[in-house]
Amino acid sequence: MPGLVRKLLIFAAVDGLILQPAPPRNHPPATQQAIKIDYRGNVAPLLKDRREEDTAPVSLEAHGVIGLLKVATSVFLVSICGREQVAQIHGKPVYKITDVVLIPLASQAEADKAIVSAREHVTRRKEAEGLGEDDYESESDDEAPSVTDSLVEESPAPPTEVKDPLTGQRRSLQRKTSIAEDVMQHKGLYGRFADMWFSKKGWKDDKRRAQGLSSENEQRKTAPKNVDSTMPKEEDETRKSPVKPDALPVEDEDVREPVSPEEIPKALEGQRDSTTDALLPKILRTTKMYFASGSFFFSYEYDLSRGIGQQEPSSSLPLHKQYDPLYFWNQHIVSPFVDAGQHSFVLPVIQGFVGQRPFSIKVVNTASNSVVIDSESTPDDVELQSLNKKPDFESDSDTNTVTPPPEPSNGKDFLLTLVSRRSTKRAGLRYLRRGVDDEGSTANTVETEQILSSPTWNTTQDTIFSFTQLRGSIPLFFSQSPYSLKPQVATWGSTETNAKAFKRHFTDISSRYGAIYSASLVDKHGTEARIGELYERHARILNENGGMGAKGAMAGKLNFEWFDFHNVCRGMRFENVSKLMDMLGPFFKETSWTEISNDQILHEQSGVLRTNCMDCLDRTNVVQSACARTALEAQLSAGSYSIDLQNDPSTSWFNTLWADNGDAISRQYAGTAALKGDFTRTRKRQITGALTDFGLTLTRYYNNIVNDYFTQALIDYLLGRATDSIFVEFEADMKSSDYFIDLRKVRQAAIDRSARIVIEDKEEDLIQGWTLSVPTQANHLKTATFEEAVLLLTEKALYFCRLDWGTEKVREFERIQLENVEGIFRGVYITSTLAQRHMDEEKNVGFVLRYRTEQTGELVRRNTRSLESGDASSAKASKVKPTPDTGRFLAFKALPPQSSIPPSASESTSTSPPATPDNEVEVVRNICDEIVRVANGKKGDDGQEKELKGEEKDVIGARDAKKSTGYLEQLGYSLKKMVWT
Repeated sequence: MPGLVRKLLIFAAVDGLILQPAPPRNHPPATQQAIKIDYRGNVAPLLKDRREEDTAPVSLEAHGVIGLLKVATSVFLVSICGREQVAQIHGKPVYKITDVVLIPLASQAEADKAIVSAREHVTRRKEAEGLGEDDYESESDDEAPSVTDSLVEESPAPPTEVKDPLTGQRRSLQRKTSIAEDVMQHKGLYGRFADMWFSKKGWKDDKRRAQGLSSENEQRKTAPKNVDSTMPKEEDETRKSPVKPDALPVEDEDVREPVSPEEIPKALEGQRDSTTDALLPKILRTTKMYFASGSFFFSYEYDLSRGIGQQEPSSSLPLHKQYDPLYFWNQHIVSPFVDAGQHSFVLPVIQGFVGQRPFSIKVVNTASNSVVIDSESTPDDVELQSLNKKPDFESDSDTNTVTPPPEPSNGKDFLLTLVSRRSTKRAGLRYLRRGVDDEGSTANTVETEQILSSPTWNTTQDTIFSFTQLRGSIPLFFSQSPYSLKPQVATWGSTETNAKAFKRHFTDISSRYGAIYSASLVDKHGTEARIGELYERHARILNENGGMGAKGAMAGKLNFEWFDFHNVCRGMRFENVSKLMDMLGPFFKETSWTEISNDQILHEQSGVLRTNCMDCLDRTNVVQSACARTALEAQLSAGSYSIDLQNDPSTSWFNTLWADNGDAISRQYAGTAALKGDFTRTRKRQITGALTDFGLTLTRYYNNIVNDYFTQALIDYLLGRATDSIFVEFEADMKSSDYFIDLRKVRQAAIDRSARIVIEDKEEDLIQGWTLSVPTQANHLKTATFEEAVLLLTEKALYFCRLDWGTEKVREFERIQLENVEGIFRGVYITSTLAQRHMDEEKNVGFVLRYRTEQTGELVRRNTRSLESGDASSAKASKVKPTPDTGRFLAFKALPPQSSIPPSASESTSTSPPATPDNEVEVVRNICDEIVRVANGKKGDDGQEKELKGEEKDVIGARDAKKSTGYLEQLGYSLKKMVWT
């Protein structure tokens, strides 16, 4: 595959931000062309090479680009300035992102300021870690330390080159130079040895003073904000134009439409939004914290989005084109580089976990094949060994001497790698993303692959084993409130709606993995029982209706097991999970795992275990680690090695690796480490672990009601599921909508269902239907709460339907004859003055429908049972007789037309509902015009044709809305905004 840029220098020019590929240490010069991102966010190749001119006063070294963050009218480059190697797979390093920098694309001055700030931040971090600048210099991938280095001892080759500390140039090592020549001619530039020997900084500051330079500390204090204080002055001078030292950096001669300094926009062209601008600092802070949280991983050569058996090492495609979109987390924000054809700068990243642990198995007695595990010791290992009743050796009571264990006759080194990949579908945080969506994707879906290999990854001598598991939320429509420590499960949607999404989910994962065994760990009693029963019911319905449609009897049928984890493991007896392992034994034997030998796949895993609890975190972690332990023991047994991961304390490294994996996934979904982590790490459940879990539960509770809403909005935006108006909606309601569920389809389905139920006359055709926000009581313009309702228009009447959206039934409806409509007017409809969005007269509009009631017949019909199909004549209904008053009115407010969904995520298909107008004003105008058009011409009681005219008049204006907003309401919103934002 084409090589990626592994190291680049970022500096600001007058016309844009320059990204210059730079070779890592001991690498040949970079062959990739530099690129420029202008201050409008456009990516293009740099037409004129600036490496020789070196005109930028400050630069930042980066390890890759995550993408461009475009918010409102501002654009920021998100690049990696900190990384940590966590594994090597097939000799290809895998890194964790530890720090990122966001550089504004507004002007050269602002970009320089951000670069200087980032450099100072990196410098402080190096000093905190006790590393000098030379020590912390970016290493090449070939020189990066490997986790397997402890298994192979080689003498390092003597250096053949030296690097000038000031110029950065390399030259051959001249060992015959004299001390006088070094001191007099080179002025002590070979100070690295002294610096390393005596102190972190040594005589570096003295040397700088002797050369007429200020020390680093002094320079940092006196340097201007737009000048890099960590650079020597000589370097600063060389970055000026050789002809005009005071001139600005040289522009590209071949650049089309160059941008002069006067024309550089401080923001992109477009309409500015004051709310989004006010939230911009929080957006930037959250973005930086999110990508620097240690949850994102990348490799320059290895495809982390696919299992080891699905790699294509000889492919000529760029890495990002080989990446599975399901796990490509920066695909949306890095798309400008893809569209510009700059594939060498497109570095795909995954969210999840990557961990690796080397271990050795040394055979003590070949006859019995007993083994001792030799791995790196940790404090937990030592404690476990002290508690073990069977010591590695016994003391001789007669001689009071210690008898050492027998010397091993032979041994074998292994490498265990764990890779967890979080899905980008229905991605988000606990309580805000639960269950399934229209596409069949479930919340917190994570694929975890456990790889067993030799340290050399040589498949000609050893076999590579790969075992994959899957976790994901229960694939039904349900939700839970974050405002309770033990929230009730609220299910919604009809059986038909849930069954459709349920089948799509399992059909999709069956096409990926083959056979599926679903292990549900929710309780059979209490708040979780209802959703567990629905899960079991839909699994039975799926199998009764042909299964998942995959080839093969086992693949087509969904294997389901409801294992009541808390009941079976009651009293902290988590070892009872072994009962579930016994049930899963036949499935594991049938589907096995992937084996690779001689670079060929000898056997491919033909199925996957799908595990879930309510959050797919704590109980799921315990079960998945138990399954992985069983698989690892069986794989080693196939190579004539035995290992006891359950009882041998020297194997605690295995539990630690899986506990780290569980903690990482838990932090990404719930904001804290996983519960029951003490058992995962030590195989023991203790009271201290229970107390720790209680503290974590409280932390999760706080995150769920305070921090998660804004972070969820940011995740939706970064993944391209919403536009930046999502932040305006957050500021208005302090909540985040579920943009992974297409509300257009949900509302269109409600319109169709309501029409089927309430229109009794089969000859009465539906002209149009709408979903609107209405007060919870008729004859009111404003109530404490509003709800969504359906308004239907036929050639004879209007039908006003209130729905129970949770069960998809019509709760009550009212039929209004068109000849009884007396008036309709539309205008501003402000129901709250708390947020700027609530006061926007372009977005808060509605209309009022006045009509007179019939003196005979029923007024409102209330359904007493669910009406999923059929008509109103078959329903049991309670009828409300009309009151003697002469007239009534209904108020309707337009709903936002899903403006937060970007066009790419809401492209219409053959099954999509009709397109909606672009704004609320147009929505209301169209509804009123249509009602007037159909109602006109109808004859009233006096025999005269109706002449209805729509009027424009405020329903509730801003002045009246302010009068009706109480002080307690304002105070509550202000306090909530202060905490939330």
